[in-house]
Amino acid sequence: MARKRRVKSVKTELVKKAREAMLAAVQLYNNPQVTFKAEAFITLAVIGWTYMLHAYYRSIDVDYRYYRTAGKKKTYDKTKYGAYKHWELERCLNDAACPLDSETTTNLRFLIGVRHEIEHQMTDRIDEYLSAKLQACAINFDYYMCKLFGNKYNLSKELSLAIQFSPLSPDQRENLQDNLHITSNVKNFVVDFENVLSEEALRSSRYAYRVLFVPISAKRPGQADQVVEFVKSDSPLAEGLEKTYAVIKETEKRKYLPGEIVKLMKEKGYDKFSINKHTELWKSRDAKNPKFSYGVLVANTWYWYETWFREVEKHCAAHAVDLKSK
Repeated sequence: MARKRRVKSVKTELVKKAREAMLAAVQLYNNPQVTFKAEAFITLAVIGWTYMLHAYYRSIDVDYRYYRTAGKKKTYDKTKYGAYKHWELERCLNDAACPLDSETTTNLRFLIGVRHEIEHQMTDRIDEYLSAKLQACAINFDYYMCKLFGNKYNLSKELSLAIQFSPLSPDQRENLQDNLHITSNVKNFVVDFENVLSEEALRSSRYAYRVLFVPISAKRPGQADQVVEFVKSDSPLAEGLEKTYAVIKETEKRKYLPGEIVKLMKEKGYDKFSINKHTELWKSRDAKNPKFSYGVLVANTWYWYETWFREVEKHCAAHAVDLKSK
């Protein structure tokens, strides 16, 4: 007769497998030979977090299996082969006993949403587009692994900073922001998800972990040996970087409704520019074609990006004679 495993042994096995899943996720992501990075990371990370929370709920006697009650009797849901149906990650996050802070939970809900968008269709080059969230996910995982189960499960010493073969230039950065290879469904999800987040949540390092890299020349012994240097958050250098980043961030988020564009053109003196003329313009340019990245569809509403606004501005300037009153 098979020996029944004790609560502690199952919990320990869950913790170990959770840890291994996250290690595998990071190793895959850092592998230069792998192009299926973000998708693989998200899939394995979701498994890792699910196992971790299962282990936690097991340790506090929360039943994380699906069941129905009839009086005092529980009827457990099972698969067609007789296995218990355990909570998926989203259900784990929804439970009142969930030990995670709100920003970490938001990060995981974001990744779950992206997974829903990518699991049934191919995507391309979404790694850089999601990297801040993936980095936060890994750091959050290590934090809670140690907090809930002890420092012996620490992952931070297992993997070092990934090395890349070329610096990230300003041109590369612009290409990442206007990446035409990111499928529209992923873009739509990201915009829709982040539109309802507070500024505090968007800036939280537990939601998205961002690091600003600045090339420097070594000025003292030992400095040349460090790939990354950290500066205090209240230092003049950090303050300057934060201001620069804030400007970039605001530019990235700017979106326009068609009526806003028409209103702004009228304010610039093109009083004959109308919604009809705007519609004729974008149709003649096929501007809603995803390859141009001029805008995005969010909840059945089309928003135009700054790039399209500038195109309209150029058009109006070129046809000022027709669009301005005499």
